[in-house]
Amino acid sequence: MFQVRIHGRGGQGAVTAAEMLSVAAFLEGRHAQAFPSFGSERTGAPVVSFCRIADTEIRSREPVVAPDAVIILDPTLLHCVDVFQGLPDGGYVLINSGLGFDALHIADYMARFPKGHTHTVPGTELAKQHVGRPLPNAVLLGGFAAVSGQIRLDSVLAAIRETFPGPVGEANVKAAVAAYEHCLS
Repeated sequence: MFQVRIHGRGGQGAVTAAEMLSVAAFLEGRHAQAFPSFGSERTGAPVVSFCRIADTEIRSREPVVAPDAVIILDPTLLHCVDVFQGLPDGGYVLINSGLGFDALHIADYMARFPKGHTHTVPGTELAKQHVGRPLPNAVLLGGFAAVSGQIRLDSVLAAIRETFPGPVGEANVKAAVAAYEHCLS
């Protein structure tokens, strides 16, 4: 089982990102589960969502405490929430930022991960460019496909189109492809 924890702020689409990731897994014939963890927070408050992907039935229903990957939609959470809690040295990290790890003041921590397991992606900028709104959730799923290899890009794109039909979906698809290519370059 591959477990993903998505950190964001209310309104950035962390819950929708986990749902789209689970849809992408279903489209590949795999088992998946997505669920959020938040209370009565308002827009801008920290939010966590989870996604599990497996080739067999998933029986676990508790929050992901030992993720295989973390996706961070808002880099301001890096120094106020323990977003890396439980992440093993072989895990994957994808951060929505146009800055590098040095500028984010986490380069020493990122050095513990294998080459290629950690990336920053300017998701908000790509979303503004392609979608016209600063919502990085679908964008980062394209990057996740490239970084983790756990899900195919075409499955992510199909899940985006299913979630956002029409022009909004196609704009998000273009942004997700740009993030995918950014992570592979």
